[in-house]
Amino acid sequence: MKVTVEIPKTAEAEAQRFWHAIYVRPSHEAQVGKRFNMRDIESYLPQYRVERRWKNRCVAKLELPLFPGYIFARFSNAERVRVLEVPSVLFLVGTAGRPTPLADSDVDALRAGLHLRNARPHSFLNVGQRVRIKRGALAGMEGVVDHRKNGTRVVINLDFIMRSVAVDANWDDLEPAASNHN
Repeated sequence: MKVTVEIPKTAEAEAQRFWHAIYVRPSHEAQVGKRFNMRDIESYLPQYRVERRWKNRCVAKLELPLFPGYIFARFSNAERVRVLEVPSVLFLVGTAGRPTPLADSDVDALRAGLHLRNARPHSFLNVGQRVRIKRGALAGMEGVVDHRKNGTRVVINLDFIMRSVAVDANWDDLEPAASNHN
């Protein structure tokens, strides 16, 4: 996933809203999402479902953050302080001390397609063949092929937050990426 959004330095750009990755205290992602909602700040917390079995044989179905420690929010440069004032928000992800906005298309693709691909957290990878999902959910996103016994999984690296997500994929839905680098 490549970040290619530039924020122009105008008053109009101050009011324009962009998606940002926000790093929060561990296990506080859902709380931050609720507080954003109370402050009318648009946010997105990707989650996945898991079944946990405890020692006493109880089974619990949980929804956990797909990217632990991160939540996405859409806000203008002028609203940045409102975001940083939310308890448990640690910082906005960026470079050189400046928050880096995300492409709307990337966040839209995550929102529309993650639940259709049985997404699970995955360790960040730098090796393997790079592929592009050419059709269906998450079309256009690039990742690394990861073979499994019961099928093919593609690991999509979100470089801007140093996290990855593994999704189920069919070979027919994949094509080699333009560049094959590690």
